[in-house]
Amino acid sequence: MLEITLFKFQSYPPHFSPLTSHSYIHQATSLLFFSFYFVDSLAAGMSPVAGARVPLLPESNSAHANPATVSGAVFNLATSTIGAGIMSVPATLKVLGVVPAFVLILVIAVLAEVSVEFLMRFTHSGETTTYAGVMREAFGAAGAAATQVCVIITNLGCLIMYLIIIGDVLSGKQQADGEVHLGILQQWLGIHCWTSREFALLVVLVFVMLPLVLYRRVESLKISSAISTLLAVAFVAICSVLAIVALVEGKTQAPRLFPRLDHNTSFFDLFTAVPVIVTAYTFHFNVHPIGFELAKPSDMSTAVRIALMLCAIIYFTIGLFGYLLFGDSTQSDILINFDQNAGSAVGSILNTLVRLSYAFHIMLVFPLLNFSLRANIDEFLFSKKPLLATDNKRFVIITLVLLIISYIAAIAIPDIWYFFQFLGSTSALCLAFIFPASIVLRDAYGIAIRRDKIIALVMVVVAVVTGVIAISTNVYNIFR
Repeated sequence: MLEITLFKFQSYPPHFSPLTSHSYIHQATSLLFFSFYFVDSLAAGMSPVAGARVPLLPESNSAHANPATVSGAVFNLATSTIGAGIMSVPATLKVLGVVPAFVLILVIAVLAEVSVEFLMRFTHSGETTTYAGVMREAFGAAGAAATQVCVIITNLGCLIMYLIIIGDVLSGKQQADGEVHLGILQQWLGIHCWTSREFALLVVLVFVMLPLVLYRRVESLKISSAISTLLAVAFVAICSVLAIVALVEGKTQAPRLFPRLDHNTSFFDLFTAVPVIVTAYTFHFNVHPIGFELAKPSDMSTAVRIALMLCAIIYFTIGLFGYLLFGDSTQSDILINFDQNAGSAVGSILNTLVRLSYAFHIMLVFPLLNFSLRANIDEFLFSKKPLLATDNKRFVIITLVLLIISYIAAIAIPDIWYFFQFLGSTSALCLAFIFPASIVLRDAYGIAIRRDKIIALVMVVVAVVTGVIAISTNVYNIFR
């Protein structure tokens, strides 16, 4: 369960009723739609270049759009990659042990680089500039539709999960058993309507998310992506400092190097860690938007390699120090563990910094996932319409509808942790590995060599087998 805990009480004060008021949802819907007229006139101005090249919308090229930089692509790729998965990496070390987890992080990173290379090589050999387009060239309309559906499911699920996490950080939550976990706003300002989950998420959506999701080019998000990446690094750094201090004070336990199989953990339980790492490396839905804004295809290969190296370092660092800090008590969402170090003023400050750095990181990841989600929905539903980049009204309507749906779902759904795990075993697994490998095996342009097909076949078999085992094990664990 994704929840943020610092102080716990058994019930809310009588005057406070969390997650029961539907008036905020109605007000939020009205406010976002009333903002349509203002946003519609502003939308063109939010795009740094009118009619600029908008990836996933291949005909919207402009000679006036400056090529994106490799550094900007690295930050955008890293931000697309480092999402909620980082919170669960320490738990994978608890399940697998340090050595197997380290190997898994490296292997998935290498496979992700290979799958991106497959994807872009076949894209440049064809006439399309989109993920769905290259799947259409290989498998027809069914392939394109499957890709778009997987992107929509994966990205919309992640956006909802991000808002739930932000709501947990800012306003806390009440569990089904009545236990209450206060958020940062409630701890600072007290329990009021303006510190409630509904109001806090509404303010974040209107004043943070909305301006960022109006940009038409991914390159325009490079500054926010750089800040987001730095926040992720800050989160890792603070956790590392806490772990080192605990190690010096003798408050940590030696981490297990290899998994421990007993009556509580079976061999098949080890496979449940795979979807977490797969999801943590799923950024393929933004490969085309980012890659086609670069001057040369080789720049994309460089950016992908650097971004994956950065992500692997961050994942293993947070995994090792998070596991070292909390040991076998490490939760599936490590933020839950940070209520254990609030015994001093310094501990409370560090806990607050950890939570805020992650919450702001998620806020800045949101626009990147929304970018590809919006483009795929438009391509899926309005393929015969004019380009989304040239239709301000349709652009703004889709943007607002996605924000409203995400907001309502984040208020209504209390916990999507298992849904998040299933994403890593289904749609995210397809986007990251199965679809790129299938394109190579189909080899519509006759450019794949024997080595490529062997790697692709192994990738598909391993992905399908591990996905089926992970899903089956999760289902069994839920109902046993």
